[in-house]
Amino acid sequence: MFDLQKPWPLGLDRKSWPIFLAAMVAILALLASIDIWASRGAIGWPQDWRAPFFAITDYGLSEWVLIPSLALLLLARLAMFPLKGVPRLVALQMALVSSFVFLGVGLPGLLTNLLKRLVGRGRPTEFEASGAFSFQNLLNDWTFQSFPSGHSATAVGLAFTIGFLWPRAFVPLLILGVTVAISRVPVGMHYPTDVFAGCVVGMLGAYLVRNFYARKGWLFRQRPDGRIVRKPLAAFRRLAQRAWA
Repeated sequence: MFDLQKPWPLGLDRKSWPIFLAAMVAILALLASIDIWASRGAIGWPQDWRAPFFAITDYGLSEWVLIPSLALLLLARLAMFPLKGVPRLVALQMALVSSFVFLGVGLPGLLTNLLKRLVGRGRPTEFEASGAFSFQNLLNDWTFQSFPSGHSATAVGLAFTIGFLWPRAFVPLLILGVTVAISRVPVGMHYPTDVFAGCVVGMLGAYLVRNFYARKGWLFRQRPDGRIVRKPLAAFRRLAQRAWA
C-alpha cells in the first residue's frame, strides 16, 4: 500500500490532490456517523478489555521522541567543533538523523496542536454535558481539543519517519502506531474521526519533512524518476571499518 520512495503516499500528487481531499472528507463523514456508537461502546467495555489499550496508549506521547532526539542533535552539533575527519562526519550525520526524527515527529505534533485549538471539539469526556459535536473554537482547554488526535499523529508520524530511514522497521512500527491510534477511543480520549484525522496529519507531516530534506540534499536524494531514496550513511560505515581494522 505504501511505497516509501514515492514523493507522496496513496497516489497523492499535484493532479490527484482534489480527489485525495474529497476521499478524506468522505471517510471523515462516514466515521462521524459512527462516532457516538463507537466511542460510547468502547468506553463501556469491561475494564479487562480496556486495560491493554491504557497500557499502550502513552506510546503516542511525543516527549519520549522529541526530548532525546533534540538532546542528541545538540550533542552531535557540539561534538563537531573539536572533531576532525571521519569522526566529525559521523557527528554531522548523527545530527542530521536526529534533526530528521525530531522534525518528522514534531511537525505533525505542531500541526495537530494548532488544529485542536482552531477546531475546539469536545472530547468524549464532555459527551454527557455537551454531546459529540460541541465546539469551543480558539479559546479552549484540553477538554475541547479532541480533533485531531495528537497521539495518533505522533505514533503514525514516527512510523513513517523511521521507515524512511530504515524501511524494514516500517511495517511493525506502522502496526504499532495504528494500534496506539485506535487505543485512543476505548481510553475515552478521542472519537474515531479524531483518530483518523490524526493519522493523516502524522503521515503527511512526515512526508513533508522527508521531501524538504530531499530538496536540500540532506539524508535523502531524489532520483531522475522522482523517487526519493536515503543516502548511504557512509561516515558510520567508514568508522565501523576502522574499528574492525
